[in-house]
Amino acid sequence: MSRRSAGFVGAWAEIQRQQQRQVEAEARRRREEARQARAYQRLATQGHREYRQAEARRRTEELEAQVAALQGLLTTGCQTPAFRASSLMRAEDIPPFDPGQLAWPVRMPDPNQYQAQGGWTASQRARAQAEARARFEQDWHAAQVAEAQRQQQLAALQRDYEQRTESQRAEVRRHNAGVVEVTEGVRRGDPDSVVEYFSAALYASTAWPEGFPRQVAAAYDVAGRQLVLDWELPAYDVVPEAKSVRYLSREDQFKEAARPVSQRRALYREVLGQSMLLVLHQLFTADEYGVLDSVALNGFVDAPDPATGRQTQIFLATVMASRAAFTDLHLGQVDPVSCLTDALRGQISTRPDQLTSVRPSRQPQDVGSPVAAHGGDHEPNLYDMDPIAFESLVADLFRAMGMQAVTTQRSNDGGVDVDAMDPTPIRGGKIVVQVKRYRNTVPPTAVRDLYGTVQDTGANKGVLVTTSGFGPGSHTFARGKPLELISGSELVDLLHRHGLRGRLGEGGAAAPAQPTRSSTVAPPDDYNVLGMTWSGNVALDVCALVCRGSQVLSEDHFVFFNNPQTPDGSVRAVPAAGPDKAAIRVAFDGLPDAADRFVMVAAVDPEVNPEADLSGFTDACIRLLDPAMTELGRLEVSDGRAGETALVLGSFRRRSSGDWDFVLGGKGYTGGLEQLVRDYGIDVE
Repeated sequence: MSRRSAGFVGAWAEIQRQQQRQVEAEARRRREEARQARAYQRLATQGHREYRQAEARRRTEELEAQVAALQGLLTTGCQTPAFRASSLMRAEDIPPFDPGQLAWPVRMPDPNQYQAQGGWTASQRARAQAEARARFEQDWHAAQVAEAQRQQQLAALQRDYEQRTESQRAEVRRHNAGVVEVTEGVRRGDPDSVVEYFSAALYASTAWPEGFPRQVAAAYDVAGRQLVLDWELPAYDVVPEAKSVRYLSREDQFKEAARPVSQRRALYREVLGQSMLLVLHQLFTADEYGVLDSVALNGFVDAPDPATGRQTQIFLATVMASRAAFTDLHLGQVDPVSCLTDALRGQISTRPDQLTSVRPSRQPQDVGSPVAAHGGDHEPNLYDMDPIAFESLVADLFRAMGMQAVTTQRSNDGGVDVDAMDPTPIRGGKIVVQVKRYRNTVPPTAVRDLYGTVQDTGANKGVLVTTSGFGPGSHTFARGKPLELISGSELVDLLHRHGLRGRLGEGGAAAPAQPTRSSTVAPPDDYNVLGMTWSGNVALDVCALVCRGSQVLSEDHFVFFNNPQTPDGSVRAVPAAGPDKAAIRVAFDGLPDAADRFVMVAAVDPEVNPEADLSGFTDACIRLLDPAMTELGRLEVSDGRAGETALVLGSFRRRSSGDWDFVLGGKGYTGGLEQLVRDYGIDVE
């Protein structure tokens, strides 16, 4: 799924984390020493009972301080300075050369100090003078030798200093050049640089209390200017189980009063909400280069799966927040859980203490860019696995999900790679599984063949598992049939959820092969939102096709529920804001050069309203919105008719001038979306 970050910022972040651990360990040691010193002092000055009562009060105050810190996590965190790239720069702060005692030359002997002593006669005086000269010359030669040695040692020390300082300066310059390189990469929107930079921002933050985890996996969607990341949240035991401590003198022991379960659960959920908002705050405030239009954030805990007992990542919260929506919040005054779920339309587990999971809307491996991760072990590349080993891994997955599963023999398997049996009453039964270790999109023929196998074998269900993905034709054919299609990114997610290992490619989940992108890509801010509104309660899927004439450019240029955007990101489904019921974002100038039509269609959702038609589709219009969601105009579209289940709403057509004009549609289909897309050249047979 991921690769361990190899960038310099990633390495810097790992060093920061190790240093933080050391600082926290040293702080704990000092606190314990201080506690023991205070205890000794109290014991020396108080009686035993008074000391024990004071200890109970101290422990209660510590519990209250822990809870207060958790309750104020978001407020305190928002007061910390925003991360800036300049904080990564190192100064060439080289200490001056200090030779110590070698700085001082050896003192030469003073000849005046070598006077002849004694001697009454001329011969005695001459001998004394000769002895004095000899002593002087001996000491002078010794001083000369010592000075020569000093100068040699000083020169060697100087050379060593210069080499060390030059190496240090070179290291600082390399580091600073790396910072500049990464920041320039961030300015350009380079995915690796963006991920490294924002990972460092989270690692460098001083907002997190001691003991909070800091594990992250992230990827950057260049076309959508969106950072997608999984961030580790604190476990349930971060909230103290005890509420207070009192001393029982009769038993001479401490007794903890339990914190009410409801209070502990509520506080834990609040901590998760604060943590998610704090991560978003740190990312958006760190974005000094303006590369993030939005952030898709998933919060997880590393814990045993309640179903299998295997250690895995369990997601407890998820949110997709745009910069505009988030910066409009007043974080100091919000209720964290309500802000996350209502204002930002995210999700948070209703019972996180019981590891009740939520489903992330988007994960790093879904982006297609390399996934950088801090923490996590090496995982096997599914593309490189032996085919038999890959089938065995899929069988292990089904067994981990509580089913009986065996791989079939290679010959005469009838198109079945894994036979599975779901023992669940009513919805269970026989399942046939086909495994496709592909890099390219699985063709619709493989899905049709699986459906034939299901019918021939009398199975209750067919499952097609691949390392790549499926096109709209495959999804449309499978809809309403006892078939389930599991793409590569979904497979990796399932493996991790059930304690198994696997990744796609060297950097994580690799995107299926995509058609050639247009050479013209619109600026990120040059787009419109097409909001769709209508009367009636019928559930509809609003879709878009990028066409040349009456033919879609490719299956990947059909944007619908299973394909939320085109390969170049110029068209994408986005969450609707009231009064709209559906919305499509399109950068008209970013559409492929080959495209001359952009078609909007609507179809009844047969899973929600299997018996419905479009007779209840009335008062419909397309609202044309700018990036600030300001309405620029309304385009009226035709009402639906009885018996029809799909409708062409209209099409935008490119004129010779380069402008796009809207042409009202109205053609209806009784065969639903399947019949409609077949008209536009998508194979759903």
